[in-house]
Amino acid sequence: MKRIIYIVLIYTSTINGQNYQRVHQKAILVDSHNDILTASIEKNVRMDDDLKGKTHSDLKRFKEAGVDVQLFSVWCDGSKASPNQWAHREMDTLYAVAKRNTDKIVITKTVRELNKTVRQKKIAAMFGVEGGHMIEDNLDNLNLFYDKGVRYMTLTWNNSTSWASSAMDESDQALKDKPKGLNDFGKQVVKRMNELGILVDLSHVGEKTFWDAIGLTTKPVLVSHSNAFSLCPVFRNLKDDQIVAVGKNGGVIHLNFYSGFLDSTFKTKEARFMLLHKVEIDSLKKTGVQQEYAMSIISQQYAKEAEAIRPPLNALLDHLDYIVKLIGVDHVGMGSDFDGISSSPRQLDDVTAYPLITKALFERGYNKSDINKILGGNFLRILIAAEPSNNRK
Repeated sequence: MKRIIYIVLIYTSTINGQNYQRVHQKAILVDSHNDILTASIEKNVRMDDDLKGKTHSDLKRFKEAGVDVQLFSVWCDGSKASPNQWAHREMDTLYAVAKRNTDKIVITKTVRELNKTVRQKKIAAMFGVEGGHMIEDNLDNLNLFYDKGVRYMTLTWNNSTSWASSAMDESDQALKDKPKGLNDFGKQVVKRMNELGILVDLSHVGEKTFWDAIGLTTKPVLVSHSNAFSLCPVFRNLKDDQIVAVGKNGGVIHLNFYSGFLDSTFKTKEARFMLLHKVEIDSLKKTGVQQEYAMSIISQQYAKEAEAIRPPLNALLDHLDYIVKLIGVDHVGMGSDFDGISSSPRQLDDVTAYPLITKALFERGYNKSDINKILGGNFLRILIAAEPSNNRK
């Protein structure tokens, strides 16, 4: 009996200590949400340069991390005068990077192109528009986004659109009398997304918008970067009935790495940190830096203070376990929000930490098949389901 136990312990140690790296490299790793395009503009850097210490991501580190498919977030806040123009600027930024680095990254528009690119050991890139305000109430802009490689759109960011209410606004008591959910044009947007093959992303949306959209869509939904409300009750996370609905729809919930959406005590700690550095944050904002990036810059400048308030890596795995227990392993993935967040769990310092998640999944008891689904298989399934049939030939 002792000999059998010893062998089992050695086998387990080998999986956790060595084989997880092999599994990680063989899996198709998909991150559904990374904000390096916005960060590149805000910080005046180029993604194909060495940006270690400046950003969470760069082209070299994507490869080092084993990222095979990256959905690059296209984002601006609701105060931008021409959000559609901003969106195209960000997408053009990636097109320029891809043109300079044809041996490393390819902007792909079909699952077939994606698979070919992954086989060639290059990064398959697609876009996700974070916020329906960026179509400026014009379905033609949605068509142009699709043509350029957008394969999901978050119906709202924190700001509501004229046609859909956001989670932030729905939770604001001062706006309780405002219209909520999707109006007739909003329903047209969802239907057009289904027709084109753009995944309906339900991160950031209000509960009324969530239920309207999930009741209307004919395709599986994506929740590109959100977590479980029951573990961290903030407006951006999904309540249990919403999680169950995503499972019934066949959709996938990709976990956000932001500390404030993982750890319910973080916001209080962060508020103290921000108050301490309010003058510097306000000074950055006066130069035109958006709020999220002002906080990110200050967190880098005061790294020891920022480190002290970060939750452990296990906080991320707790949210994953919770969702899996509710709806199964076929409905979870990773949507880091790297370069769009000012704090992530300890050890997850940048994209190169992805193998640590694979190791942690093994330690939590997930098998190789489960891990392949979590790292990318689940997303690829819904991408295939969303794709128009003529693209599959």
